[in-house]
Amino acid sequence: MTKNIVRNLTAAASFALALGAVATTADAADRTLKIQTSSNASHASLAYLNEEWIPKLEAMTGGSLAVELLPVDAVVPRRETAEAIAVGILDGDLTSINYFAGIDPAFALMGDLIAGYDSADQIQAFCAQGGGKEMLQKLFDAHFPGVHVVGCGAYAREAFVSKVPVNGVADLAGLKIRSPEGLAADVFKRAGAAPVSMSGSETYGALEKGVIDAADNSAYANNDANGMHKIAKYPIFPGIHSTPILQFTVSESVWDELTDAEKTALETWYLAAYNGLRQYFDRLDRQLVARDKAAGDITVIDWPQAERDKLREIAKEAWNDFAAGSDLAKEVFDAHVKFMEEAGLL
Repeated sequence: MTKNIVRNLTAAASFALALGAVATTADAADRTLKIQTSSNASHASLAYLNEEWIPKLEAMTGGSLAVELLPVDAVVPRRETAEAIAVGILDGDLTSINYFAGIDPAFALMGDLIAGYDSADQIQAFCAQGGGKEMLQKLFDAHFPGVHVVGCGAYAREAFVSKVPVNGVADLAGLKIRSPEGLAADVFKRAGAAPVSMSGSETYGALEKGVIDAADNSAYANNDANGMHKIAKYPIFPGIHSTPILQFTVSESVWDELTDAEKTALETWYLAAYNGLRQYFDRLDRQLVARDKAAGDITVIDWPQAERDKLREIAKEAWNDFAAGSDLAKEVFDAHVKFMEEAGLL
């Protein structure tokens, strides 16, 4: 850890303790895990999990275990959750794997194989049944010892918000795009755009002020909830690029303190919650798109398959370059390819 990260974590620890945000040493019979997410406080995804699924975990464990989902940057900066978990500032995170792309290109490939999968359902299968979860644990064991992977998955193919029409690959040239770190930024750059890294919480203001023209931001419903379409009236749906994989991790010490029944409940709860979230967003996104098309104030753009194929060819070049970046990156890439070939996606 760099001195800067240590300093940030120390300050965050003081802040967290002041708010009571670190789990106490109280008996595990009534334990609430503090989990920082990658969602803004206004995201529809966070509201859905809080309303529909947080109560279910308590019911599944007879009240012995609960989680509190905190918005992005609530306790520590978005890129520092893994360190915060390892030293006990957070109990865990439910966040974007892409945030750690600067540590190892393996995280970039694990976080989002840009233009690779067709649906969030395929990614959930990769994580749960295709070795994805185990591969992610291997990355954490190598770079962030003390972090346990409960699961990983995706819930929506991200839409794309833009203040100008983007009807194909050629229209990306020169576009200033908010993009997460890693593979997405690299693919946009190869397509001629100018990617800008910033937290999702900063995206609305950057669009409003003209700092960026467009954003790889979130699902259509989340962008709607954030008011993005009020200032960026040319969304692309279905998304052209990103179906980000999120991780659910807790500290190894927290995991070891849970009973076997609580461990099973937490893993089962996560799989069920993300399956429910995927179904909810698929329906909600389509309802909102239909509403906006009917209203006529927003122009929803759907790229033709030929343009999507062009972007995928650009993305494939980036896949191969990132795979050559480290031994772990090659392992992640091979895991993706093996699963996709078995599923008939390649």
